[in-house]
Amino acid sequence: MIFIMSFLIGGLICVVGQILIDKTKMTPARILVCFVVLGVVLEGFGLYQPIVDLAGCGATVPLTGFGFNLAKETANAVNEQGWLGIFTGPFSAGSAGISTALMSGLCVALVTKSKTK
Repeated sequence: MIFIMSFLIGGLICVVGQILIDKTKMTPARILVCFVVLGVVLEGFGLYQPIVDLAGCGATVPLTGFGFNLAKETANAVNEQGWLGIFTGPFSAGSAGISTALMSGLCVALVTKSKTK
């Protein structure tokens, strides 16, 4: 059942993004930023954790999940370190994903040949 809910919730998030691309004049970059901010806001009000509990990776993999993770880890860091956690929390939350993206980009750059447009 978790696979079905993950597919449905993750698919619904992607459908909303596609509708925004097709029906509005928003650029994809602005839509992505809106999704991250939406994840932060929903987690700030305590509404995103129940979605994660229901859908698992269907809710944590899209960009709303990245915003959720940033807000959650920032709140944890503030509870542990005080106000300093506002600055350290987002970095600890996003470090694994950012490091993976950088290393993947480096590996691809080493194996492929760049082309000019």
